[in-house]
Amino acid sequence: MKFPTRALAAGLLLALPNIALTSALSAQDSAASAEAAEEPTWYFEQSDIPVDPGYTFGVLDNGMRYILRENATPEGTAMVRMRIDSGSLAENEAERGLSHYLEHMAFNGSKGIPEGEMIALLEREGLAFGADTNASTGYGAITYMLNLPRNDEDLLGTALMLMRETASELTIAEDAVERERGVVLSERRDRRNYAQKAREDGLEFVAPGARFVDRLPIGTLEALENATAAQLRSLYERTYTPSNTVLVIVGDFPVEVMEAAIRERFSSWAPAPAPVEPETGPVDITRRGETDIYIDPALSESVTITALGPWIDRPDTLAARRDNLLRSIGMNIIARRISRLTRQEDAPFSRARFSMGEVFEDARTNSITISTENGEWREGMLAAVREVNQALTYGFTQAEVDEQVANGRTALENRVAGAGTRANGFFIGSALRLVADDVVPTTPEDALARFNETVQDITPEDVFAVLKADVLPIDDPLIRFQGRTAPEGGEAALRAAFEEAMALPIEAPTDAGRAEFAYTNFGEPGTVVSDTRDDRFGFRYITFANGVRLTIKQTDIREDRVSFRVLLDGGSLLNTREDPLATYLVTSLPLGGLGQHSRDELQTILAGRSVRLNVAAGSDTFSFAGGTTPRDLELQLQLVAAGITDPGYRPEGIDQFRRNIDNFFDAMGSTPASAYGEVSGKILSDGDPRFSLQSREAFFAKDYDQLANVIADRFENGAIEVALVGDISEDAAIASVASTLGALPPREIDFQPREAARTRTFTEDRGEKVVRHSGEEDQAWVRMIWPTRDDSDLAETIELQLLARAMRIALTDRLREDLGQAYSTQASSFASSVYPGYGTFTLFAPVGASEVETVRGVFRELLAEFREGTIDPDLIDRARQPMLEAYENALKNLGGWMNLADRAQSQADRLDRWFEGPEVLKAVTAEDLQAAASRYLAPEDAVEFLVLPEMTGITRPPVDLDTMRQAPPARVIQR
Repeated sequence: MKFPTRALAAGLLLALPNIALTSALSAQDSAASAEAAEEPTWYFEQSDIPVDPGYTFGVLDNGMRYILRENATPEGTAMVRMRIDSGSLAENEAERGLSHYLEHMAFNGSKGIPEGEMIALLEREGLAFGADTNASTGYGAITYMLNLPRNDEDLLGTALMLMRETASELTIAEDAVERERGVVLSERRDRRNYAQKAREDGLEFVAPGARFVDRLPIGTLEALENATAAQLRSLYERTYTPSNTVLVIVGDFPVEVMEAAIRERFSSWAPAPAPVEPETGPVDITRRGETDIYIDPALSESVTITALGPWIDRPDTLAARRDNLLRSIGMNIIARRISRLTRQEDAPFSRARFSMGEVFEDARTNSITISTENGEWREGMLAAVREVNQALTYGFTQAEVDEQVANGRTALENRVAGAGTRANGFFIGSALRLVADDVVPTTPEDALARFNETVQDITPEDVFAVLKADVLPIDDPLIRFQGRTAPEGGEAALRAAFEEAMALPIEAPTDAGRAEFAYTNFGEPGTVVSDTRDDRFGFRYITFANGVRLTIKQTDIREDRVSFRVLLDGGSLLNTREDPLATYLVTSLPLGGLGQHSRDELQTILAGRSVRLNVAAGSDTFSFAGGTTPRDLELQLQLVAAGITDPGYRPEGIDQFRRNIDNFFDAMGSTPASAYGEVSGKILSDGDPRFSLQSREAFFAKDYDQLANVIADRFENGAIEVALVGDISEDAAIASVASTLGALPPREIDFQPREAARTRTFTEDRGEKVVRHSGEEDQAWVRMIWPTRDDSDLAETIELQLLARAMRIALTDRLREDLGQAYSTQASSFASSVYPGYGTFTLFAPVGASEVETVRGVFRELLAEFREGTIDPDLIDRARQPMLEAYENALKNLGGWMNLADRAQSQADRLDRWFEGPEVLKAVTAEDLQAAASRYLAPEDAVEFLVLPEMTGITRPPVDLDTMRQAPPARVIQR
């Protein structure tokens, strides 16, 4: 029996922890072995859905299964995943958190790899820790992940060797367990905050007494603090078995090569049965009329209304997919109606949604979740509940169904058109969904054909009937409130508001009609006055008579996909000391729609089209960017041109912007991150308002009229540079730009330098800065920041980047591996391309409040070694190789090409750096890094932030680091 990951789906997600919700598979009791033997190896063997033939499925004699797929997007790369089908649900009472602990131990020594060598080995091969080498633990699975930067058979062999070491050869030595304990406890500490506590309360309210509530993957302090090597080894031996393991490889290798490598590494793994299937519940589905109020000063206000009912087994079949499609159309229509309420002026809530879900195989749920501003929960409940009640009473209109069908069909048609260049990650995800959820992977062509067959004759009544058959009565639901202050009237008021909402008058919906897009004619198409090429990159450069510049890069690395970026002169350089928020509302422009269409109307008008309107503010430009298809490129450019020439500036856009301001400021200081964010900009800039967080009142004071006064001239006259990258015809691209942006009145051709605005200083007031937060009393940050330089010198920019990578590895080795004091450490270098002379270098570690001085000591010890000692060449290689691999793979996706193309004409000199970068990186020596560290990273030149809890009495005695390394790490005490 399977535990699908669709269990605990949308209906409960807002109440549940944001963790991997995966569940144990293929579990069997020894007494049921005969029955289990009759079960198919793969779920699709018992489904009438045809499986995608591009996959290869296999099973070794020892019972280990594998899924393989040859795929060349990105070219010359691969992904390897090993899934152990047991997670935290498999733990007994004394083992709570040990599955996750065991995941950590996979990187701490095996029979073939000494402790501390696995990560170093992979870094030497070009895999960055975290980005390319990682693992995760959920309720029902542990998944190990390696992303291979090249299709080298030796590298594949290394990857599978490491997976086999993890699967069966871990040593789990007592001293290694003790060293890792502090890291595991640090991770638990860093994740614990007001939001996590609220999620746990939500779990306990929905399913009190259920096993899964007490089996959060992060575990309990008692179990983690007392875990022994023997306990971990026992859990390892009963869960890491061949019959409980699935290996997935997708990438640019022949299937025969992948299969042979698996057999070579894993065939000798001794067979053993999968563990006993764990319990998940019980969940009492008869509960009605209960209410929970959870208060925390940092929480924004929300109400969740939940109905519980019996779980329904829905195997993945053709009939089930038809029902799922109709059900999803109905759910999407309800979501569409709710979103319409959020977009109106004086909207009753910030967000709301109606959802269905499952709690493993114990229950199913319907939920309405409403997020509101402080004190507005009642109005939000009335509006959201009424909207859902109306939909579930009267159903839908043909126009609503048609809109959702158009969206669904377009999504599938796009998948078909781009099927040949789907990325490795897509296929990995589909394979793991088969294993975890019993969802059969199919071809896009099959999916589209089934979709068209299903929807060709459907009616609103068909959609409504399928949805209604699955909806649970919500007449006496569970109601849970969370927020900063208790609702006036308490539980009785919450229930009274629900009853009032259910009694509000409702009526059948009517079709409002569909308008035509009003922005298809921008005048006479622009004339091309310049047409040149850069053969180094395959770029074609176009300039139109009105001054608009276009760079085209034709590439089929992603079939049927086009990335676009339209840059418009302006950006945050328009902000001033007198008006530091001058351009802040630019990103909210789409909320106000266009002059002829509201945002909501646009959603209907553009249904079934792959277009979108968004705006971002960079330092010196405003940008309109995204992805589309060749079929919709002209419409996408029409939408962008309309956004530039006729912004809507509707008041509902300002309402939506303002709706979250109070929640943001009310949560300020509740975590180390928010406390740091509140003051760091002001401290580092000596109070320059442009780089300092402004007041709540300043944000509320902003409106579209002020924004228009700042940006109107730029939108009308500012230089425009367009970049199109993807599977496009150059001539069609030129024609599309000519009829839209190229047809606009003449404008400036160059971006304005704004030299007076390009001033940014780093404070001379260095040294220790103590910041207090009101969150968990055992959480602290140590962050050191130095001024460096801008990016005008490529060699020094790369030296600082490599120095940061090397110091991060060294920090991780020192704090995490040697001392067990920090789960996550960072070192980073930023060199500005906008502000001459400005750059920063940062060291950072989140730590326990009692460990601050230890970490400060490690920072200074490390700085001394890098500034005055000899830097280990191996450390440099471990830092350098992932950077070189990143260069090698950067242009294997549209995003990499766009990063070169978007300013190719206005900043042409920067293209030369692309060719120089790898050789410059290879040439950096230990002496270069030492010189950079000596030049910039004197401890006394840093601003050192200590973000500490508000509690008093924390002493900061000096620490003997040598003694720390000789003794086991101190256990962290947490509340």
